[in-house]
Amino acid sequence: MAAPPGPFVTTSTRTFDVVIIGAGIIGLTIARQFLLGSELSVAVVDKAAPCSGATGAGSLTVGRTREESVTLEKKVNRLREAGVRAEYLSSHDLRLKEPALDVGEDGGAALLPDDSQLDAQRTVAFILKGNREFVSKGRYAEFFHDPVTGLLRSNDHGKVEAVQTSKNTLYCKKGVIVAAGCWTGSLMHDLLRGSDIALDLPVKPRKGHLLVLENFSPFSLNHGLMEAGYLDHLPKTADLQNYASGMADREQNLSVSMTATMDVVGNLLLGSSRQFAGFGTDMDESIVNHIWTRAGEFFPKLKQLSLQDFTKDRHVRVGLRPYVPDGKPLIGPIPALMNVFIAAGHEGSGLSMAMGTAEMVSDMVLGRPGIVDSTAFAVQGRVS
Repeated sequence: MAAPPGPFVTTSTRTFDVVIIGAGIIGLTIARQFLLGSELSVAVVDKAAPCSGATGAGSLTVGRTREESVTLEKKVNRLREAGVRAEYLSSHDLRLKEPALDVGEDGGAALLPDDSQLDAQRTVAFILKGNREFVSKGRYAEFFHDPVTGLLRSNDHGKVEAVQTSKNTLYCKKGVIVAAGCWTGSLMHDLLRGSDIALDLPVKPRKGHLLVLENFSPFSLNHGLMEAGYLDHLPKTADLQNYASGMADREQNLSVSMTATMDVVGNLLLGSSRQFAGFGTDMDESIVNHIWTRAGEFFPKLKQLSLQDFTKDRHVRVGLRPYVPDGKPLIGPIPALMNVFIAAGHEGSGLSMAMGTAEMVSDMVLGRPGIVDSTAFAVQGRVS
């Protein structure tokens, strides 16, 4: 997304309380948390524009087999026990909610009526607008298209004094937060090269395609939909070993699960693919065809149509999700760098986890007791 005009800063040396590396949904939301919940000043740094990496009426997770339906029923029961409104729908009841969807007689769905859908680009625009209201107060600045090139450390137990970029030196009083998405691991490796700190953050890029059909009219949807298999996002160990050794085969490590939603202007968004393919973001037409075919297994109307009919009214979004092998994001301080914090690895859940992550990071930097136990997300013990 192209960034609207903002408080861009030219070459200088500046001092802030907090410097955030990464202007994705996580980094921008963390900045928002500091601006609204404290008196600290914040700088956001990014090598490109905001959110250039990954990033309704309830949601439905649907299954087509009896096994998936049983699993969804159990999920609904667990959610209810936790105080979340949830309802299991039989195949018949589901057809009344979504007439265009067919999951067969053995299928069913978990309905979460209080779930909402967020448009990533509109969300980012809203957060940016709010953050920029603090520019006139001297508490906020953006340094976009300005890659980080180094960390300036003091002799005080490894404390980082400043973030060096290609154009600026940004001194930080309280802390540095690295929220660079799938680039977090490689960035920290580069920044610490030649130092006495060995740090291998297990954050990998996981490529995804999303097919957007503009002004789609053959049918409409009333909920955000995903198939049950989409939730099983952890790859097999062999896939990770192949990726690490550079031997990954595209077909072997590619997975496609049905997701479908309609945005507020009537576009149909179909997904979604997951693939370990490095940092490349080229569109792959064969993967788009996989997504179309998979969607047709749930929406019979699509089988009567040809994807070629939408050549002029379609586009494909390709992004990189920050993947962590155990499925939990890394949120917390780096043990060897007392004032550097990591917030990365949310994969496809950045929008939904951003505010919680921001609260956790803010509490850590400010030394406040957190509401959520952050032990499961700690960096220590999960890196080499």
